[in-house]
Amino acid sequence: MAAKAANAVPFLADYLPAMLGQASALISSEFHAEVRARGFTVAEWRVLACLATGLQISIGDLAEATLSKQPTLTRQLDRMEASGYIGRTQHPVDGRVTLVHISAKGKRIAKRLVELSHAHEKRVLEPFGMDRADDLKRMLRQLIDFHQSRSAPGADEA
Repeated sequence: MAAKAANAVPFLADYLPAMLGQASALISSEFHAEVRARGFTVAEWRVLACLATGLQISIGDLAEATLSKQPTLTRQLDRMEASGYIGRTQHPVDGRVTLVHISAKGKRIAKRLVELSHAHEKRVLEPFGMDRADDLKRMLRQLIDFHQSRSAPGADEA
């Protein structure tokens, strides 16, 4: 009986949510060290990455995309705006909605950080081959899409 227990895999070592969390923490921490070395917080990086395309995003959508609570994000945006990385405007139709956009200064920084993130991603995925890496990313997108649709408001009311 003791030999069987010694060979058993601990539950969390083979439990998908725990494995995804551990992989995310390990891989992200490598890149987050590069972000911090350039004088930015992880939260600032996430905002810059979301805005890097040049599109305006509502604070609510930005909070969701950056995994932030809206009041915390608003304070962060205050600091980023004061530093000249982002700007805010009112939605042209719904004045209750504030839109966030990246500044020229923010774009220059975001461009470099995005380049570094792509290089990091390549280093992470290279050992598996790009075909397998593409398959992994596709499956993760499907997993996310499936669970986002299940957690959408009204999804259980069918």
